[in-house]
Amino acid sequence: MKLVLLSGGSGKRLWPLSNDVRSKQFLRVLQNEEGNFTSMLERVWSQLEELKLTKDTYLCASQAQVDVIRSQLGDVSVVVEPARMDTFPAIALASTYLIREHDEDEIVVVAPVDQYVDKDFFAAISKLPEVLVKSGAQMALLGVKPKAASSQFGYIRVAPSENSEEYQIVNQFQEKPQLEVAKALLEEGALWNCGVFCFHLSYMQQLLKDRGLPTSFVEMVDQFLSMPKMSFDYEVVEKTSSIVVQSYDGKWKDLGTWDSLSKELDVDFIGHGTANQCEDTHVINELNVPVIAKGLRNVIVVASPDGILVADKDQVADIKKEVAKFNQRPMFEERRWGTYRVLDHQKLENQQEVLTKYITLYPGENISYQKHAMREEVWTIVSGHGHLALDGRIMKVRAGDVVRVCIGQWHAIMAESELSLIEVQRGTELVEEDIERRFLAWDDIVYHCLHLVKSL
Repeated sequence: MKLVLLSGGSGKRLWPLSNDVRSKQFLRVLQNEEGNFTSMLERVWSQLEELKLTKDTYLCASQAQVDVIRSQLGDVSVVVEPARMDTFPAIALASTYLIREHDEDEIVVVAPVDQYVDKDFFAAISKLPEVLVKSGAQMALLGVKPKAASSQFGYIRVAPSENSEEYQIVNQFQEKPQLEVAKALLEEGALWNCGVFCFHLSYMQQLLKDRGLPTSFVEMVDQFLSMPKMSFDYEVVEKTSSIVVQSYDGKWKDLGTWDSLSKELDVDFIGHGTANQCEDTHVINELNVPVIAKGLRNVIVVASPDGILVADKDQVADIKKEVAKFNQRPMFEERRWGTYRVLDHQKLENQQEVLTKYITLYPGENISYQKHAMREEVWTIVSGHGHLALDGRIMKVRAGDVVRVCIGQWHAIMAESELSLIEVQRGTELVEEDIERRFLAWDDIVYHCLHLVKSL
């Protein structure tokens, strides 16, 4: 069995911590058994490690998420989506990647990465291939036994089978019904649809072929933007004639809103500040200034470089509508080499922009050897020490040093100890896409620079 974890979506219902790059699965607000803050992604990965499933697990994610995935998990297998689409093109992409690496008889299980579950959930997932083979169905699903009627989830209507203790036959899908309908579905034994799909690679290969869609990974990457931008449920599952479902009776939650997420927080206050005489109130503060909450009831307060949210927990479900009114770049990002926080962004009268970042590099990590076409940069080393590569030269840098990088100059920096710097960008258009990279690894950068010096 190969397990594919879908890491899609921007999770803007958890604004201002989540954005197009920093989705909800990357937020370190949950606590592990040691009391350390961890993300949903790290929590899921630790569960898979306990079950010894990580070596056969792949993450499917956008290019913007690759750095934060590698930062939190290390060197794991990631299938990179050329663009953010929907679950059907994402699963098709991952399937063609796996077909290239494995036999078509291989069984694949696909699941979202951002569900709040116990490791028993993944233990149940690991039994789906056996269910698929035993039933002879085209697809096997995992359905959660509802704890209560809810209009927030999709439902799977089922019929008993000869092996009803192991699986049931899927009759129909019901997408987020009204509460009264949900109550009736609960009484008839319907299951929550948790977005877990199991199938043979050959089934997906034939489906793509029948629809005239790319069947090789190279073709899929090249034609990805022309793929139907649809969910896997609508495009495949609901059109599949033979489906069975295995029921799961355990912890499963979708922490998609601040209200649902706050119920799983072990502390009422995270960050700098205090909360006094508050009831059912949670505060998360990522800023360096204190937040003081007093006399609040049923309130969520979240402060980050991207914005500040103060809301009644009963009113946060539709926060995406409010966020849509504002269009700004992410102000905080976690990368494979460290983090950066935008301190200030100004647009001047002469069509110039000035952007100030606070950058932290982890020990032994480096940014890539790169250059820019539309901006110059000035770096002030605040703390730590390391090495700078600048247009073929390697030199030591430490706290107090100032470096100017002109437009078109190749540059990189490597941290020997944790290294922090203030970067001031100035140019006509300050966007992350204004980067041309030559090397990622520091050893390759050093080799290039030394070779260049010798050739001169």
